[in-house]
Amino acid sequence: MPPGTRLVQKLSSTRAFARIAPHVVPAMDRAVHRLTRGRVLPSARMLPGLVLTAKGARSGEPRTTPLACMPLEPGGGWILVGSNFGRPGHPAWTANLIKHPDARISWRGKDIEVRARLLEGAEREAVWEEALRFWPPYATYQARVERQIRLFRLEERAAAGPGGLLTTPDR
Repeated sequence: MPPGTRLVQKLSSTRAFARIAPHVVPAMDRAVHRLTRGRVLPSARMLPGLVLTAKGARSGEPRTTPLACMPLEPGGGWILVGSNFGRPGHPAWTANLIKHPDARISWRGKDIEVRARLLEGAEREAVWEEALRFWPPYATYQARVERQIRLFRLEERAAAGPGGLLTTPDR
């Protein structure tokens, strides 16, 4: 565990953090990510992070959002947790993925085409338990809200190769 992680976990569980972080963290991440051409994502110093670009649910326009993620074993994809820092409403990016599941992520400086799937039932419960082990403050966020926090699995999409043939992603 990186130094300071426990302190960050404790701070990120506070209501003050939930009020301030949504305005500061994503803006800082977007700016630094853009300036470093996708090589640096400041919030990823504590939690792995990616930058999601998905079509807006209502506008259809591309929406770019830096997010913490839970990477799965190599080639297994990523889990996104729609915690919204423990605030009442679902974050907008979750509605975007429900309506338009094909998206793109920037992961460690590489752009990857992905498909998102909202997790439900037993699969969601199993992943939720993993997410709580991964980042314990998610339990505080869930206790603070009446909605069920949405979980998504992102999987790399097959790419069209020469002649339109589908190829499997390199990992």
